[in-house]
Amino acid sequence: MATSNIDQMVEQVSKMSLLEVAELVKALEEKFGVSAAAPVAAAAAPAAEAAAPAEEKSEFKVTLKEAGSEKIKVIKALRSVTSLTLKDAKDMVESAPAVVAETAPKDEAKKMKEALEAAGAKVELS
Repeated sequence: MATSNIDQMVEQVSKMSLLEVAELVKALEEKFGVSAAAPVAAAAAPAAEAAAPAEEKSEFKVTLKEAGSEKIKVIKALRSVTSLTLKDAKDMVESAPAVVAETAPKDEAKKMKEALEAAGAKVELS
């Protein structure tokens, strides 16, 4: 609950220009040996740390960028990590870049990438 003195001070500050308020803050900081910026920076740091773990992706888009020189090996690898028919796998390899999986779980996406790269393809996870 604000007292009448505080109400009067708030009223006076609200009538000041931004430059005058900045000078007032600087004068108060010097008078009391404090900094108005320190609590804001300290409060922002934990919020940034808490947001970081939530950003880890659990699903990835697997894209075949290039088939490489060993297309037959890549077709076989593609069929082993997907349920594509021989014709569909061949078409995908020949039309690279092509999306192998729109949303694959992290472990499955890594397995796809490793198998395809072992066959000579270039793969991107996004």
